[in-house]
Amino acid sequence: MNIKEKIEIKKKLYEACTLFVDKRNQTIIDIIESNRKALESENKSSAGDKHETGRAMLQLEIEKASQQFSSVRQMYKVLNRISSKANTAVISLGSVVKTTLNNYFISVSIGEIYIEDEKYFAVSPKSPIGYLLLGKKKGDKTEFNGKTFQIIEVF
Repeated sequence: MNIKEKIEIKKKLYEACTLFVDKRNQTIIDIIESNRKALESENKSSAGDKHETGRAMLQLEIEKASQQFSSVRQMYKVLNRISSKANTAVISLGSVVKTTLNNYFISVSIGEIYIEDEKYFAVSPKSPIGYLLLGKKKGDKTEFNGKTFQIIEVF
């Protein structure tokens, strides 16, 4: 695989991660907006215990969704630190790692991504497998969940 192909794969992985985070962000915005509208309509309905319970539940949902913004902001910060052009021999943030077991993109934890019929796992460097891979290089062998595997390629 030449450098141009490697950069293209890394770009596609990055774009898939960004799209995932953008969708998650929009979902949170939609939830908050929907609950705010419901809260406004609750204000117009009759008073009583049922009314207060409904308001409290909606308020809790808004707070929960607002807390999820923190997670999304952190994911955007991680993605902003990744360069699609960087090509290192040592695994770090933004590395694509091919092993005898699986392929990984060290970025944000979003799970499986398929690029040109090949499966990659987007994992955080803070995840168990991401943390294990950091600092390793092509040819290194390591063990995870009782399975030994070798790093075939890093870019």
